[in-house]
Amino acid sequence: MVDDTDAPSDALLRLAAAHGVAPDHWGFHGELKAASATTLRGVLRALGVDASSPERIDVALSSVDDTPWRRVLPPVVVVREGRTVHVPVHVTDGDPVSLWIELDDEVGGGRRDLTQTDAYVAPRTVDGRLVGRATFTVPTDLPLGWHELRADGPSAQARAVLVVTPDRLELPASLDGQRQWGLMAQLYSVRSRRSWGVGDLVDLADLGVLAGGIGADFLLINPLHAAEPVAPMTPSPYLPTTRRFVNPIYVRPEAVPEAAYLASADRSLVEWAAEPVVALDTDPGPIDRDAAWEAKRAALEVVFAVPRGAARQALFDAFVEEQGSGLETFALWSALAEKYGSETIPAALADPGSDAVAAERDVLAERVAFHTWLQWVADEQLAAAQRSARENGMALGIMHDLAVGVHPAGADVWALGDVLVRGATVGAPPDMYNQQGQNWSQPPWHPQELARAGYRPYRDMLRTVLRHAGAIRIDHVIGLFRLWWVPEGAGADEGAYVRYDHEALIGILALEAHRAGAVVIGEDLGVVEPWVRDYLTTRGVLGTSVLWFEHDLHGNPLAPQDYRQLVLATVTTHDLPPTAGYLAGEHVAIRERLGLLTEPVPVVRAAADAERDRMLAALRERGLIGDDASEREVVEAMHRYIMATPAVLLGVALTDAVGERRAQNQPGTDQEYPNWKVPLADSSGQLVLIDDLFDNARLRSLAAVLGS
Repeated sequence: MVDDTDAPSDALLRLAAAHGVAPDHWGFHGELKAASATTLRGVLRALGVDASSPERIDVALSSVDDTPWRRVLPPVVVVREGRTVHVPVHVTDGDPVSLWIELDDEVGGGRRDLTQTDAYVAPRTVDGRLVGRATFTVPTDLPLGWHELRADGPSAQARAVLVVTPDRLELPASLDGQRQWGLMAQLYSVRSRRSWGVGDLVDLADLGVLAGGIGADFLLINPLHAAEPVAPMTPSPYLPTTRRFVNPIYVRPEAVPEAAYLASADRSLVEWAAEPVVALDTDPGPIDRDAAWEAKRAALEVVFAVPRGAARQALFDAFVEEQGSGLETFALWSALAEKYGSETIPAALADPGSDAVAAERDVLAERVAFHTWLQWVADEQLAAAQRSARENGMALGIMHDLAVGVHPAGADVWALGDVLVRGATVGAPPDMYNQQGQNWSQPPWHPQELARAGYRPYRDMLRTVLRHAGAIRIDHVIGLFRLWWVPEGAGADEGAYVRYDHEALIGILALEAHRAGAVVIGEDLGVVEPWVRDYLTTRGVLGTSVLWFEHDLHGNPLAPQDYRQLVLATVTTHDLPPTAGYLAGEHVAIRERLGLLTEPVPVVRAAADAERDRMLAALRERGLIGDDASEREVVEAMHRYIMATPAVLLGVALTDAVGERRAQNQPGTDQEYPNWKVPLADSSGQLVLIDDLFDNARLRSLAAVLGS
């Protein structure tokens, strides 16, 4: 309950609602929790709205009403194909105005003139001027794409983005009435004898050969988003500096074509750089990204210096032109981060458009070119991995993962200006696992500023990630509907939900996936309202179901026939220990060892034992295991269980396929556990390299189950 002394006024509540800030939410245990006035003011302040006094609130409320009338056109209009939409055009009252559409060049271009609709709206006095509204109707037969609205009149010259999105993202023909299964892998953890201490994009191509050879149709990997270009590199793939570009730590230096033309002395430099980190491929200890990147960067700088032939240079130039200013800005940030440190870039260089930054760009031109080139060679190796997957029989190939947000001191925050919020971070309200709530330290999209930018930063990010993807998984897809904002200086439990225009965000996601020919999976675990899942289904976005999390009303494992069809169903997820470890109670042992339990150990262990016993009982009831089943038989039986569901996609964790027991990530920890640093190993703790997977009996046995 909110303290009466900090209860929001009616005017503050109206202001919050006008800006999409929810005044209350349903807690994990079903109770309605109201946000305090302090919280609402903090969230509004992060949105750029001054609610510090009753007088300021009144001014802000008036501005909400007047803002649309100050614009000739809304900044962006997003509409589903075949749907009717009306566009308001604001001019000095009585002035004539015309409106037309310049069609997307990707659909052939052209012009469509619009007809004004007879829909009278009384004029409004704004800033001392009487403003009238003319309403135009957008035709329903527009092609999908990114079009432009243009208005022209004596007091009205303006442009706005018009996006026509698919009503529904249709599944590919290969999924029409058929099920597909695939492997799920944390790429950095899956190494070969030629890796540089970290699984890379050549390893990914080899995984594609393996997966296709055993009948898999997709390979879901961790986000490959870029991290810091200098040590220390954040190990979590879910806290990147940018979600658009790739971490060059995944580049294999020898696979860059120019490496074949190295002089003998330069080739020796590359080999010397590799020596200490190639030895790490067989080291069972935590993965050392900093050592791997230091060695790779040195080697890649040698390869970068090799002159490119005319054809190769033309390919590079085409990539740079296609990626545009976003790539140049990211490369510039990388060069600045190298020089000053990613979290200590001087305040004088905070504005990418400043004269000071322009001067630094000239000084760092060679480093900017190097980081631009790194993205190109990474893109080439990603393309080769996807090509390898498809050529080896996989229907979808690589399924990329899109993280929720970015590092607060990263490239996106530096480059995107007001489109990312500065005064609040994203997290989650208290639940049974995190009683104080969570603060993920990631700045959220600013809903209004993102719309004012025509959603281009969001579009550009999606386009780059989808370049070489057969599918994309959206982590925490509810974030496209609402996010828990924690105001600066507040506790994680002192936040509020901020709503987003999900119709626009999901529509644009569907459009870009349609253009890329990719399937979209939304990670909809946790507290997600049923209408959200229904909405995603109607838009063609698949959900996710994890066997351990699916229960009936009595707490027993949900019967297979009661699963949704349009989902990616899995036995486990990367935030849990692999199934062998989970069955052994490793998720309890880890939290006990790290002091993370909020209840007595015997209580938690008893609950885990009961959960396991219910699972085993469900497997026995269906005849999937006997009374003396081995751990390997139980793991295979659990996959047979999800095979009995109607789910169109089934995911198999590579860790389950080899018997690994250790978790890749323990939520609620930072340095206490080697999160995102655990190399792939088997049930006995012996490292498993990609070279060994082709003859791995346990993997082939589980693949045979999925193919039966």
